[in-house]
Amino acid sequence: MIKQEVLEIRKQFTPDRCTIDTIAGCYVDYEKNKKLVFKQAFQSLPEEETYKYFDIFQHTLSGTAGKNLLDLAFPYEEEQLGGAQEFLMTLRETKLSDDALLENFYDKIIASFVHPENYLIVLAHASYDIPGVTSDRIAMEDASDDVFEYLLCAICPVVLSKGGLSFNEKKQVIEARKRDWIVDAPVKGFLFPAFNLRNTDIHSALYYTKKADDVQPEFISFLFGAAAPMSASDQRDTFDALITDTVGEDADLETVKNIHDNLQELIEAHKEDKEPFTLEKADVKRLFKDSGVSDARLKTFDENYLKTAGDEDYPLLASNLKHGTKFGMKTPDVEIKVKPERTDLVRAQVVNKRQCLVVEVNGSVEVNGVPVKILQ
Repeated sequence: MIKQEVLEIRKQFTPDRCTIDTIAGCYVDYEKNKKLVFKQAFQSLPEEETYKYFDIFQHTLSGTAGKNLLDLAFPYEEEQLGGAQEFLMTLRETKLSDDALLENFYDKIIASFVHPENYLIVLAHASYDIPGVTSDRIAMEDASDDVFEYLLCAICPVVLSKGGLSFNEKKQVIEARKRDWIVDAPVKGFLFPAFNLRNTDIHSALYYTKKADDVQPEFISFLFGAAAPMSASDQRDTFDALITDTVGEDADLETVKNIHDNLQELIEAHKEDKEPFTLEKADVKRLFKDSGVSDARLKTFDENYLKTAGDEDYPLLASNLKHGTKFGMKTPDVEIKVKPERTDLVRAQVVNKRQCLVVEVNGSVEVNGVPVKILQ
């Protein structure tokens, strides 16, 4: 799903646009025991509670595509009778009315989701009349083309509020505040079916993870029968390993700088793309060649890609390959960080027979916040 499609569904979680009809949930303790199971019509909830649920659902569709929001495709076998997709389809079609099916759903999550403390599973059923849009993407509210019927699941830690002192207005005293169990923001969740091309895609789901580096592959495999996408940090490590294995002993500062500079230029050139910009194997190979990696070194590239990515057709999300917002250079004793667009200020040079990193200074210099002069 692209950003606009995710935002279109998120916008439904407001009082005037709400399309949720039923909500169900299960409170699970740290020993994986079900402490509470509930289900009710969403519109029957007190207004204050609906706002809290809206906040949870909006969080479940937040973050960056390819990092926090991951597209999952069901394998063919999981779309057959008894498969993961078929199970979710049945759960959707019953509109959460089948208690046995809900219990089975909770059991699947409890069996595979890793969390050391208490948590709440929240599941909503909704039906969204998809409005038509004009050529300039202006919604026509009275022109519904189709209905997007979906499930949205959020898994939220339940944490004990912090202790402290509070003012008891009735008693007019300062006393210890009562500690309560509070439902926190979701750490995992999913939307099924996916809302691809502004329509129902029963062959896919959108998976949410609060921490981009904690996707829980076993949980994804058990619940969806699908292979988990590579996490953001794993993609970055894969790219770094590709550089190391391919460039090898020729990995001088200029070549590596060129690779990252050219990567940054590609990201900037595609920042207005509707879909996240990815690099396939051929794109990465071209990036290396354009950055000065020799043909002799590139002979091992295909083999290295298969070894590091695990699949020669696996695309890498370009934004995941950067090391934060800085270009970093590190020795055992010194660490230098530079803005990605100013790597030209640093070069490797031999000075008095010693290998040095030389940093060109433009403007003022501060040492621990103190302005200093560079002596001639």
